[in-house]
Amino acid sequence: MNNSKKPILVIMAAGMGSRFGGLKQIEAVGPAGEAILDYSLYDARRAGFATVVFIIKHAIEDAFRSTVGIRAEKAGLEVRYAYQELDLLPEGFSVPEGRTKPWGTAHAILSAADVIDAPFAVINADDYYGPTCFRLIYDYLSAEHTGPKQPWAMVGYMLGNTVSANGSVSRGVCVTDSNGNLDTVTERTRIETYDGGIHYTEDGGESWVDLPADTVVSMNLWGFTSAFIDEARAGFAAFLEKNLPVNPLKCEYYLPSVVTEALETGKAEVKVLTSPDKWYGITYREDKPELVQALRRMSEEGLYPTDHLF
Repeated sequence: MNNSKKPILVIMAAGMGSRFGGLKQIEAVGPAGEAILDYSLYDARRAGFATVVFIIKHAIEDAFRSTVGIRAEKAGLEVRYAYQELDLLPEGFSVPEGRTKPWGTAHAILSAADVIDAPFAVINADDYYGPTCFRLIYDYLSAEHTGPKQPWAMVGYMLGNTVSANGSVSRGVCVTDSNGNLDTVTERTRIETYDGGIHYTEDGGESWVDLPADTVVSMNLWGFTSAFIDEARAGFAAFLEKNLPVNPLKCEYYLPSVVTEALETGKAEVKVLTSPDKWYGITYREDKPELVQALRRMSEEGLYPTDHLF
């Protein structure tokens, strides 16, 4: 398969307005007031990405364009926008009365179908991924792949580099085959650190299972060909038919479920690329000081500019 177009970066940011109480208050974490998303833009640009697609809601568009959008343009990126709205549904379906929750990450990608015209990487807007992942995924998506299956990829992280000392986290635990391709992702919803290591529970803390720190986990950083959009579109109506009757207000169409379906039907393979970088997010309010300190240290060590990223 010849990827004639340069890979593009897709950033899922539709939830930012609600999460931060308005975009004007996007949290400053960098030494010059940068937001987490600014670091992703900076790292993506130097890895080779030249185009970014922001998936947002119309409700936050003006504030987003005037803050994040301008900074992305300053970084030298071509900026495109897509809008994840509730009424973007297949023919024959309508929004259930009282539904306010977005339809999930796979639906977010579907909402951007018109502006994705090349292989693409997908990230969350509010996670710090480090520079290595962008180089790994850009290089993979830029390479020529041959074979009957769609050449998708995922950047995995070592579990020990993604846990919080301030509470439990949810992670997708990955199993790979002998070729380094993804076999399964199993969501563990309560992973915690303790004095002897890291463990998870599935029964409210009655029993615990240890997980090695070097276990590879998914942080929702994927690389796809445009065939992903076709697969997601093909599965969305079936998802709605199955889930709307039982959970009309909260069911979500998740990106990993589309991946799993494509793996099970033999349409795609997913190469797992592992980043040694530490992942940061603000799962708990207490996580922020650690991130601020880490970014200051990385700037002092020369990984990032000390004044302004852009």
